[in-house]
Amino acid sequence: MLKGRLGLETARIPQADRHGLMWLGRGNLTVEDGTLRFTTAGTEELQPGEYLIPFQMVSCMLLGPGTTVSHDALRLLARHGTGLIFTGEGGVRLYASMPFGPDDSGLARRQATLWNNPERRMHAVRRMYAWRLGEVVPDAELDALRGLEGARMRETYKLLARQYRIDWAGRRYDRQRPETDDLANQAINHAATAAEAAAMVAVAVTGALPQLGFIHEDSGISFCLDIADLHRHSVTLPVAFAALRRFLEGKEQGLTLEAAVRKLAGRTFRQSKLIPKMIDQIKELLSDDRDRDA
Repeated sequence: MLKGRLGLETARIPQADRHGLMWLGRGNLTVEDGTLRFTTAGTEELQPGEYLIPFQMVSCMLLGPGTTVSHDALRLLARHGTGLIFTGEGGVRLYASMPFGPDDSGLARRQATLWNNPERRMHAVRRMYAWRLGEVVPDAELDALRGLEGARMRETYKLLARQYRIDWAGRRYDRQRPETDDLANQAINHAATAAEAAAMVAVAVTGALPQLGFIHEDSGISFCLDIADLHRHSVTLPVAFAALRRFLEGKEQGLTLEAAVRKLAGRTFRQSKLIPKMIDQIKELLSDDRDRDA
């Protein structure tokens, strides 16, 4: 098989030898004398000033709000295979990405192989449910796993509602009129959207196929939804209920409920390193080890 054209793939540092993600915000990404330069007004993690970016050693850069990028910078990044993703604060939205994934299609091909084999696909499903449930259920079929997860979700909603002193009347979601849901359900919807965006970033960085989900099927981002759900209990729902409590107590003056949820979600995602965790889970899930337990 042809690995590349004219040997050009050897002119750049392989993704496997690079150093992960770099978060940039509130600044300008430009090129000066062939060097990538970022001039920023400052963020919580980065002091104001000018920084030279070693882009050849970075897998992907994530640009947050208040950031602009020059055409020359895009050309340089594309030439060296360094990814660039435009996100919301903390990765709570994905707006655009380039170039088209890493320089190796191996992970995407393994995903397609797993997805196309009913036995191996079910093995992947059981692994994901084992991560979500905290226990291995090796012989359960999909409907049984969904039943176990549904029961656990109902208990989780009740526990978090009591913990954050939120009135809870059950999970409801009107897709046609989401604004008519009660505040608790609206907060969950907003937090879920943020988690899905984080998963979209992780899938884009790894070069996995967003359409080929193992549990979800119909959506064009089915695999992203699979990955987002791995953190529903530990991240998404706690963010939703905590943000709603702060909103009800008037601690988010001037913000809508959606903005309050996004703000807390972004901070939580960064502090918990959610996207790097998702990247590791994608790689583990799509590994070649067929004999590993679920």
